[in-house]
Amino acid sequence: MMPDLGVPNEQIILAAQETLYMVFVSLIIGSIIGLILAVILVLINKDGILRNNYVFAVVNTIVNVIRSVPFIILMVFILPLTKLLIGTRIGTTAALVPLVIFIAPYLTRLFENSLLNVDKGIIEAAQAMGASNFELVWYFILPEAKASLILSVTTGTIGLIGATAMAGAIGAGGVGDLALTYGYERLNFPLMLFTVVVLVIFVQIIQTVGNHFAFKMRNR
Repeated sequence: MMPDLGVPNEQIILAAQETLYMVFVSLIIGSIIGLILAVILVLINKDGILRNNYVFAVVNTIVNVIRSVPFIILMVFILPLTKLLIGTRIGTTAALVPLVIFIAPYLTRLFENSLLNVDKGIIEAAQAMGASNFELVWYFILPEAKASLILSVTTGTIGLIGATAMAGAIGAGGVGDLALTYGYERLNFPLMLFTVVVLVIFVQIIQTVGNHFAFKMRNR
């Protein structure tokens, strides 16, 4: 049973559910986009098998520019795009747009580093066996980088938890909105402390699960 925090227990549970919804939906979409961009960057960089300096410069610049913008500014800046895509600027679903745009380039860099750390000898051996570019990526590079990719997703997930808390500033719902509206604005310190504890627990669980699966991949 939850302690009395001045907020109905149902509202606290709903806030936790909204946070999980925002984190995992944006993580799935962002991971797909990030992995595609990372593969492209690895294949077309100056040492890549499909070297293309112009495309690399464009994609690399876009990723760098978006990553340079603090999330709270990005969130406000793309409000018109959020309105266009979702039909509203506030709410849990509306928050998915800035969260995806925030996390995709972040994961792109993490994934890119993971893929670049794959042993070049494996790539050369795959090419010597006549593997196509798709086969090289799908059957050799990605499996070899799997453990590192899992840790990258884990890091991205933790970053998203912090971003969802900030999203509460524009009425996105979740634990961050709960802490801001019912904690900070009403000077309810026990509630703010409770939300911090909940977020810490989320982070610890995600990091533990990520480390576990990464360890299993490395020892296969």
